[in-house]
Amino acid sequence: MKFLNNLRLYSICDLYFPALRYKSNDKMDTDPAMANFKVLFVLTQLIGLTMIVLMGCWIGVHMGGLAGTSNPSIEFNWHPLLMTIGLIFLYGNAILVYRGFRSLRKKTLKLCHAAVHVVAFVLTVLALVAVFDSHNLRSEPIPNMYSLHSWLGLAAVIMFCLQYVAGFAAFLAPGAKQSVRAALLPIHVYFGLFGFILAIAAALMGITEKAIFSVKDYSNLPSSGVMVNLCGVLYVIFGALVVYLVTNPNYKRKPLPEDTVLLTSAND
Repeated sequence: MKFLNNLRLYSICDLYFPALRYKSNDKMDTDPAMANFKVLFVLTQLIGLTMIVLMGCWIGVHMGGLAGTSNPSIEFNWHPLLMTIGLIFLYGNAILVYRGFRSLRKKTLKLCHAAVHVVAFVLTVLALVAVFDSHNLRSEPIPNMYSLHSWLGLAAVIMFCLQYVAGFAAFLAPGAKQSVRAALLPIHVYFGLFGFILAIAAALMGITEKAIFSVKDYSNLPSSGVMVNLCGVLYVIFGALVVYLVTNPNYKRKPLPEDTVLLTSAND
């Protein structure tokens, strides 16, 4: 009976979390490190989704909702929402693709990694358009790029874009030698993670700045202040989990046999 119960449990996990299966010849699902990874990976996703929902609630309930260019002050609200989704949640998940979906072939993971970055880039551009519109289209325009938040935020966006271009050229586009890719990989990983941390730091500064300007009696901690503070806490927890999952050597993806075939084909 115990064997049958365990068999049912693994079947349910494979049905609902097929991407978390560890397709390897050694240890497979009995590896305690992989069991811990699965729990933390799911927890990271739940925290990330909660972070997005909470930001949406803060905007909808306390900040006036969403609008277009006809109402620049409300159009601004697209900025924190889209940045939360794009430059934090999706950016973090793009970093986790190789470990979170380790059972997929390396080529498929590369395409997924690139695709998630593209979606994050589009949302980031829309978020930047919203914030510049909200400053420039007012009856009395607000200066741009004067705060530390804007400086670090723009630095994070530029680093994100440079990382994508360099990564595409080195790891996805054909022609690069394996020796070059091996030399560039640690640099790509480092600056990708650094850009993600920088994006979270800029986001924390941004929501704090917005709360100081917009939340009445912020020092008395009204419900609006509590919500924006919780958003910041979730940013930090989400970021910490992503960094932990992607830097822990016990959770590193092990190459599949198909990856060796792909690598040999790339060098031919």
